[in-house]
Amino acid sequence: MRLPKTAHTSQSWRIHEIAGDFHLEDVWALPTPGGPDDLERLVRQFTTGDPEHGAHVSSPVPRLLFAVRWKLGELLGWDRPDDGIGTRVPTLRDRLPADLREGPRGPDLRAVPFTSVYQTHDEWAAEMANRTVHGVMHISWVPDEAGGYRGQMAVLVKPNGLLGALYMAGIKPFRYVGVYPALLRAIGREWRANADEKTAG
Repeated sequence: MRLPKTAHTSQSWRIHEIAGDFHLEDVWALPTPGGPDDLERLVRQFTTGDPEHGAHVSSPVPRLLFAVRWKLGELLGWDRPDDGIGTRVPTLRDRLPADLREGPRGPDLRAVPFTSVYQTHDEWAAEMANRTVHGVMHISWVPDEAGGYRGQMAVLVKPNGLLGALYMAGIKPFRYVGVYPALLRAIGREWRANADEKTAG
């Protein structure tokens, strides 16, 4: 379910002090009901699995769209190493206050080129950059309406000039119609499957 931006901006997340110059693109509720300490489990789900497809992009629609995106990037030179983190843009880790820099960094994603910035008890942030944007995926752990907890995903971006702005506008319909609905369903399926395995074990 897509949420109003206030679901993210009204919370006192540490990401606000680190990525205040990024635009908040989307906020989504994740179908991952759990207890107060389950963010680490959700982070593991995002960062483990098949290195090529990853469990979180295993549905056919987003997998196809990701494949098309990577192919376009290859053809148009969007994803060259000199356009990434530490080259075209500095890593957000350079902005971290001491307590976050010295705390757990969190794991990197294996299936898509996101590098972990920091992880706390209820937040995890990972970043990526290419010729079009510098983006942040922020995963948080919030109380739900049923008295439990669930994940929440916010996407923050800093477009790279006119190219980045046109790119974000061009992919917007595909994100809302194809990528995010299938992605959230896949996240929910894997979360339930992992819970069933844990119960059976």
